Amino acid sequence: MKLVKDFDVDASRDRACAVLAEDDTLTSLFPDTVTEIVARAGKRRTTKSRYKLLGQDGEATFHFDAQPDGSVRFQKVCDGRIWKELSGGVTLSQRGPKLRVRIDMEGKTKSFVPEFTIKAPLQKQLDDMARALRKRMESR
Repeated sequence: MKLVKDFDVDASRDRACAVLAEDDTLTSLFPDTVTEIVARAGKRRTTKSRYKLLGQDGEATFHFDAQPDGSVRFQKVCDGRIWKELSGGVTLSQRGPKLRVRIDMEGKTKSFVPEFTIKAPLQKQLDDMARALRKRMESR
C-alpha cells in the first residue's frame, strides 16, 4: 500500500530544510501522542511515541534519516501486530514561488491484517503530518 500527500507552502527551501532538521518538528508529526527523541547517531534520529488506541496502550518507534538534499527518509520499527514494514519520506521541490512538500508512505501489513482496514488510519496519519509540517514551515 502506498499513500502520497502533496502540498505547497510559502517557505524557502532553506527554511523548509531547517524545519525538517529540528527535533521539535519530528516530535510534532504524531499528534495525540507523547513523542520524544530517544536516540541520535550521525544523521539518524529515533523517536518513540506512546499512544492509546481502542483502550490499549502502545508504542511506535521511527528512525528518521536526514538526506544530503535536506529531505528526510523514515522507517517504522515493525515490532507490533499490524505492520510488516512501513517507510516513507518527506521531499521538497521548488514550484514557482512556492515550495512543494511531498510526504510518501509505503507499507505492508502482516498477513492477517487486511490492508483496507488500516488505509484510513494511515491516511489520517499522513494528513496529520502534513498539517504539522505546513504549520512549522510557514511560521516565523
